[in-house]
Amino acid sequence: MDSLLFSSTSQDDDVFTPFDHSFSPLQQPSLSNSTYPLFLVPFRWWKEAREAVGSGGSGGLSGGGVLYNGTAQVTDAFDEEEGGMAVGRRDSEILVSMRRELESKISEEERVSSEGDFALVSEWMFLTALKWHNDMTGVESFLPEEDSSHDLFSLQIRLLCVLETNSLVIKISQKDNQFGAFNTAYNIFCTEPRLLRIWDFSEQANQLFTNKRKLFRDSGQSDEEIILELQVYGFSYSIKAREKGKEDMLVEQSMIDVPSFSGSLKMNGSVDKVNLYSRVKQSPPLGRRYGSTSPLGLTGLYNLGNTCFMNSAIQCLVHTPKLVDYFLGDFRKDLNFENPLGMHGKLAIAFGDLLRKLWAPGTTPVSPRMFKSSIASFAPQFSGYNQHDSQEFLAFLLDGLHEDLNRVKRKPYAEAKDEDDRPDEVVADEYWRNHISRNDSVIVDLCQGQYRSSLACPVCKKLSITFDPFMYLSLPLPSTALRKMTLTVVSTDGTTLPHPVTVSVPIYGSLEDLVHALGTACSLREDEMLLIAEIYNNSIIRILDDPDDSVDLIRDNDQLVAYRLAKDTDGTPLVEFMHQREEKSYIRAFPSFEKFGIPLMARMADFSKGSEIHKQFLKLIDPFLMPAKDSSSDSDTTRNTAHEDEEMEDVVLDEDVNLDGEAVNELDTGSDFEFYLDSGNFLASWVKIQMDEPVSISKSNRLIKVLVTWPEKMIEDYDTSILSLLRDVCEPALMSKKPQESVSLYKCVDAFLKEEPLGPEDMWYCPRCKEHRQASKKLDLWRLPDILVIHLKRFSYNRYFKNKLETFVDFPIDDFDLSSYIFDKKNNFCHHYALYAVSNHYGGMGGGHYTAFVQLGNNRWYEFDDSLVFPVNWEQIKTSAAYVLFYRRI
Repeated sequence: MDSLLFSSTSQDDDVFTPFDHSFSPLQQPSLSNSTYPLFLVPFRWWKEAREAVGSGGSGGLSGGGVLYNGTAQVTDAFDEEEGGMAVGRRDSEILVSMRRELESKISEEERVSSEGDFALVSEWMFLTALKWHNDMTGVESFLPEEDSSHDLFSLQIRLLCVLETNSLVIKISQKDNQFGAFNTAYNIFCTEPRLLRIWDFSEQANQLFTNKRKLFRDSGQSDEEIILELQVYGFSYSIKAREKGKEDMLVEQSMIDVPSFSGSLKMNGSVDKVNLYSRVKQSPPLGRRYGSTSPLGLTGLYNLGNTCFMNSAIQCLVHTPKLVDYFLGDFRKDLNFENPLGMHGKLAIAFGDLLRKLWAPGTTPVSPRMFKSSIASFAPQFSGYNQHDSQEFLAFLLDGLHEDLNRVKRKPYAEAKDEDDRPDEVVADEYWRNHISRNDSVIVDLCQGQYRSSLACPVCKKLSITFDPFMYLSLPLPSTALRKMTLTVVSTDGTTLPHPVTVSVPIYGSLEDLVHALGTACSLREDEMLLIAEIYNNSIIRILDDPDDSVDLIRDNDQLVAYRLAKDTDGTPLVEFMHQREEKSYIRAFPSFEKFGIPLMARMADFSKGSEIHKQFLKLIDPFLMPAKDSSSDSDTTRNTAHEDEEMEDVVLDEDVNLDGEAVNELDTGSDFEFYLDSGNFLASWVKIQMDEPVSISKSNRLIKVLVTWPEKMIEDYDTSILSLLRDVCEPALMSKKPQESVSLYKCVDAFLKEEPLGPEDMWYCPRCKEHRQASKKLDLWRLPDILVIHLKRFSYNRYFKNKLETFVDFPIDDFDLSSYIFDKKNNFCHHYALYAVSNHYGGMGGGHYTAFVQLGNNRWYEFDDSLVFPVNWEQIKTSAAYVLFYRRI
């Protein structure tokens, strides 16, 4: 038997739920195998929404309906019970005979006198009309506000198509339906003898006749019944009106017992009563009583395990104006099953089904498991249950939806042309036309804007201008608070003593900011550079050389040294000189050594003899030499010894030295320095440097470590106390709390659009110079979308750490004015935006939680915390947790 109308299923089908469309998205569904549910609603309720929505947008409800005229009768008498309510027997049956008229338009008379008419609509039509009525809450409407989601129930019917009379016979049996549902159907169809008028706007009844005629031609059969399920909505008001205020306890019981969008129907007429007639009320945080009115769109999402990032992004997206109307409408007509960059429609279908569940009336929190599976197929990094970034997830989701809904089936080749001094308006429109010719979807229509990007050559002043699309703006958070940092500046040419320098840098600034501030404070020459290193245990433990690293990663108790070096042009190695001296001990049989002082550093090219290292070291420590004492000839002798010709023959020592002083053989107690090279050998890491022999070094070593042993006489002659002065970066103030930093969203836009030079790794090839240049780049806003998504760059990453900025961003709620930022002054679009959703992140990098704030009309704001939904005041929207902002054009 063909599956023809409504939501019929075969006997072996799984449990059917009206929002779970289980057809394969690899091919477009046809009406012959459709499992989309149909809805029977009051004609006036449908007509109000239809006239208001009309044909505008993807959710348009235009199109004629097919009129069926009919009558209803009961095959068995009903018993009258208390309250005037009809109660049927188990063998009762309602027969509705309907004759099909020609397709017709709604006349002016029918616009007025359509109180008792019915409308048969498809799922997307019903949801579009339902949302319109929900948005019109408080405005005069056919159904009063007290009409609730409990007015939706499922009714099992049997259909018989009679080709000879061009009519349909509907059978509603007591044995096929729950007691309350059957009696509600009786009160809808049979309480008054009248002509029934049913308008079919779904176009599926016509398909029924077509398929029946084909079946009759092929097999001669035409009298088979079709068992199917019909969703009925909106008739409690008319029933109550006819009862004229009588108590209607049985009808109310049927409204509570019957389901909302759930159940299993078989071709043999049996029903899955456990699923079909169970109802769970909405999560209680909103404070609503069971059975009371609840606005649409206030449904939470279950957390499947670290999926709060996904839930937050989804709630913001499913409450996006126009996008909601699109997916509640007939979005499937735009599915692209051929696009190799998409998911053959699977992702769009999964998202559309999830959105409809979230906008369905009276539903409990929804599990997004099927949707998560679909997005994981498109972006495998989301396949597990690890925590992710909501903005990163949102970017993948929007891109995937665009590819699945791209109306361009075959993308033409579009070659970008040079601007050739043409007006910006002409070039921008050309870029946009080329983009639209390959990318045309509802996502592009609503969410994509256009940059004006310019690159300027610093040499020939060549200006290159391109116009690129964007889906969202990623704005930096400029810091206005300053942090004082103290570093010890050490020369590498032996001209000055180490000295502390204190500078102020933005509290969330970069290492580049720190280097620039130090360079200014030290009057750094053009041929010099600063090398910043962290000192621990009198050795360099790391060199800070990534200019993008945040200074927030430097702790207050760190000890940093800035070495003034000549700029390296030929790869000359760096040598680090560490210091050690003998400890006085009366217990151990052998001497022990301890490190002291700040490591010194120099560039060295000549390693032909060990004496070259000795010579370079004496040059570095020359500023530490104390003035001569006349009364001490020994000091003069010592000083002369320290500066003798470096080629003199040294006392030969054992080559292997243990830093702890254990097992040291034949240690000479001479008066000169001794030098040991870090060989990298674990068993004998420090090897003595001979003054008259070449020093063996590895060319791959970026930093050559040399340990210098200071004899007692040299320690007396040099001021090693200065060498040991090393201050912490910052002395934290006692009992002080840093005030939270605040910045305006407009300042973030300014920082984003600020002109800046490209990095050395992003050199631009100048077509005029024929060379790579470090050009300056400038972004401008040329075209803004209807939906503006703004990503606040709170997270930063580098090789060592991850960091989150807790800066409070003061963002406008009612009027975000970007008019002054539009480069194209001839653009006549409105550039004022209103906030409607926020994705929040609470916590730090190690762990956190995502929620969402959403506005649902009349300035009513709600917080979506996974499955929980709470009303909030608009004053609570602005927090330092705001991460992704969603604006709509006013």
